[in-house]
Amino acid sequence: MNDFAAPPDLANCTRDTSGTQMTKRTALLVGASGLVGGHCLQQLLADDRYERVIVLVRRQMSASAFHPKLVQRVINFDLIPRLPDFPAADDVFCSLGTTINKARTREEFYKVDFTYVHEFAKRAAERGAKQFLLVSSLGASARSRVFYSRVKGELEQALRSLPFQGLQVFRPALLVGERTEERFGERMGSILFRALSPVMLGRLRRYRPIPAQTVAQAMIRIAHQELHGVNVFESNRIALIGIEHQAKSMLGR
Repeated sequence: MNDFAAPPDLANCTRDTSGTQMTKRTALLVGASGLVGGHCLQQLLADDRYERVIVLVRRQMSASAFHPKLVQRVINFDLIPRLPDFPAADDVFCSLGTTINKARTREEFYKVDFTYVHEFAKRAAERGAKQFLLVSSLGASARSRVFYSRVKGELEQALRSLPFQGLQVFRPALLVGERTEERFGERMGSILFRALSPVMLGRLRRYRPIPAQTVAQAMIRIAHQELHGVNVFESNRIALIGIEHQAKSMLGR
């Protein structure tokens, strides 16, 4: 069993390719079994800036997920407010969410997409996390008439009051990628929007489907920048950050 009683030792340092000294950081991730979360986990484990990656999960991940930097903690999400020894971290990544279809009721959807995330963020802030990076949704607004978008907007609004140095909100359009669970509606929507993407220009560009891997890349790249205040990244901007990340990776920077 892993001991979470003490925060990680962040004194260890490394140097980036430019020779600049970097302090090793700890990442905390919730939603690691999801589409964006899975890519976040892979990329965080491969990132030299992080010496430890902690994931909160409902059930133990497969043995294939083992990595020397990975720390898994199996929890009951209903007990997050009373979870003993909540782990300390620098950067907190949240891609937790469900669908109305899977939740079956609006109440259950709200519990996962608002209550769980809000309680998780509050505990992370209490433990001194510097920034919170959230996967929200395109169209999120507390004033929206669409229930899904309204819940996402209310969550964003609630997180703004927490004492993080930086709140990074990512609002992707329709996510594309290989899911572990089948979502027929999303699959059909993805096929349709992919076909229409070439003609989705100008203001419509923000509605283009976006790979989950690109969202994860953007989240980690923004985490490196340690931006202060509330920063919102709409889908088209997320795509540009992802393209820039890939270009620099190809150049070995």
